[in-house]
Amino acid sequence: MLRLVSLFLFVGLALARHEVYDGYGLYKVSVKSADQIELVNHLSSSLDLDVWSHALPGRDGQVLVPKETKVLFENELKAAGVEFTIETDNIKELLDLEDQLHAEALQKSNGSRLESLPFDQIYTYHQVDTFLELLAAAHPETVTLVNAGKSFEGRDIKYIKISSTNFEDTRKPIVFMESLLHAREWITLPATLYAIHKLVIDVTEQDLVRDIDWIILPIANPDGYVHTHGEFRLWRKNRSTNYGPLCTGVDLNRNFDVFWGQASSNIACSDTFHGAAPFSEPETAIIKTIYDQYSSRIELFLDIHSFGSMILYGYGDGSLPPSALMLHLLGVQMAQAIDAVKMSWNPNYVVGNVALVLYQASGSAGDYALAVGVPYSYTYELPGHRFGIGGLGFLVDPAFIEQAGFETWEGIKTGARFVRDNFKKKHL
Repeated sequence: MLRLVSLFLFVGLALARHEVYDGYGLYKVSVKSADQIELVNHLSSSLDLDVWSHALPGRDGQVLVPKETKVLFENELKAAGVEFTIETDNIKELLDLEDQLHAEALQKSNGSRLESLPFDQIYTYHQVDTFLELLAAAHPETVTLVNAGKSFEGRDIKYIKISSTNFEDTRKPIVFMESLLHAREWITLPATLYAIHKLVIDVTEQDLVRDIDWIILPIANPDGYVHTHGEFRLWRKNRSTNYGPLCTGVDLNRNFDVFWGQASSNIACSDTFHGAAPFSEPETAIIKTIYDQYSSRIELFLDIHSFGSMILYGYGDGSLPPSALMLHLLGVQMAQAIDAVKMSWNPNYVVGNVALVLYQASGSAGDYALAVGVPYSYTYELPGHRFGIGGLGFLVDPAFIEQAGFETWEGIKTGARFVRDNFKKKHL
């Protein structure tokens, strides 16, 4: 009975949600020239639009446009000869559909067994926090829970260390991975939770724990993530209020001390606002402390994002590190491992430099890892196409959750074993 009451309460709340997005349209934009790219980027910036994916020749972009701006946006595109289609005239309807699918999945599930977190739903901050506590208590021989500090709003930021030798064997490389640096990218959470599951609970490949130490940070932006479970499902930044009463939040993936401020926004209301200074935000400062402590052994860093079916490496200004060839080769190997098991309707992964494949970006977590000496650093962009909801980026079909974790894990394993073997060669 309690479960049924909870379900009805969830559905009732869902019906009242997402009003802020009522009438927002999602546009698919096709560009054919540099001039058209510049126009779309200028429009998106001047009209303060939410760019879900950037348009490039041969790859359509997606732009979320408020109701009051639609006519102006469409007229400007038509005048410039830029082709577009409207994927949905009201994104609220799709957000409501996402809620409905999750409510149905919750009804079918056997409940959240927090000691194992089955892959049938997207979990809240508090559920993940409880899971990490229980996991560390149940597996003290391999799992150490670290409370690294507080977010801007005072939430604990916790990560786990997984090791068969309590991180004391310096002959073992470290793989560091994180998810939810951008709050709305819910599908990234199953990737880190699935990795934890396979390294601690359902261990079928012993070498991954025997030969490698792991640091896994499932919720890098807890305040923003909590905010997306309320009215603002599409919130991206953290929740800092240090920049005036009208504009909240910093894009944490523009707040690291590498090319800071060069390809991001100094406008506080922008979704790519870089903050007052590198590491001005407690969330990024906490990630810095992990590098300060372990950078000599971190061989692979994976920053899990969505969406786009991509594996990207630095630098975000388009320059290439000396190790670019090896970065690319390992990126291809990881992509091939994912492609071998991915769902047929999702495209194959694209591998390349972030600025050349996607767009220029500064102050990113991935670039910072390279800058402090991590040999292999990547941004994973998980698929944007879900079977039940369609190709609409950030929205999550519960039917895809376990698959997202499973297929991403295939790429992670490939990268982890590669750096393990290289690390051994360096220390012979």
